[in-house]
Amino acid sequence: MSRTLARHASAEFAGTALLVAAVVGSGITAARLSPGDVGLQLLENAIATAFALGALILMFGPVSGAHFNPVVSAVDWWLGRRTGTGLTGSELGAYATAQVAGAIAGSTLANLMFDLPAVAWSQTDRAGGNLWLAEVVATAGLVVLVFALARSGRTATAPAAVGAYIGAAYWFTSSTSFANPAVTIGRALTDTFAGIAPTSVPGFVVAQLVGGLVAVAALAAWYPHAGRAADSVVVPHLAEETEAR
Repeated sequence: MSRTLARHASAEFAGTALLVAAVVGSGITAARLSPGDVGLQLLENAIATAFALGALILMFGPVSGAHFNPVVSAVDWWLGRRTGTGLTGSELGAYATAQVAGAIAGSTLANLMFDLPAVAWSQTDRAGGNLWLAEVVATAGLVVLVFALARSGRTATAPAAVGAYIGAAYWFTSSTSFANPAVTIGRALTDTFAGIAPTSVPGFVVAQLVGGLVAVAALAAWYPHAGRAADSVVVPHLAEETEAR
């Protein structure tokens, strides 16, 4: 692995870890501060996640693009392969590996910060056609959003826009918008408010991958040259340019 790719992968690892730590940690706090009020717990969890996601995109975006999501990375590779932009196959593998490992580390970190066992398999079942449909919708919307912003030259708004979308999708989807295979895997390791039972993970991941395919089809119709902007997803990668200066 080259130094550049190692730096990108480490940013994806750290960013995904902190994202999952924010999701899980804020869920634990919400459950403890607002016992018996699930609606308030969800609101607190959604707000913290949206703010954390925006901040993490600002922090790590210039290094790796701040994908934090294997579906975003896979679509970036798929759309950019014909134009020589976006991730290469080896970069996609490194990104996805770093994202999954980061999600596991983030869940473990959150558990430890709240004096819980480092790993506790979730007992929260999340299965059913309605939830899988919600994950398709949530993931497709997220992917279309980040590529639409890149293709139209509005990546400066990505931290706010992506954070706002995920925060809203907590509420307008029945699944509370996991929209990310790595995050889904990480959340299986915590038996807290944000957890998902390991047996429910495959259904969510398949639905998220289908959402990625739906997004590719939508982008072909609405942004037919989205691949040209693959280097700018979620935000432009400026690390090499900055070092050159």
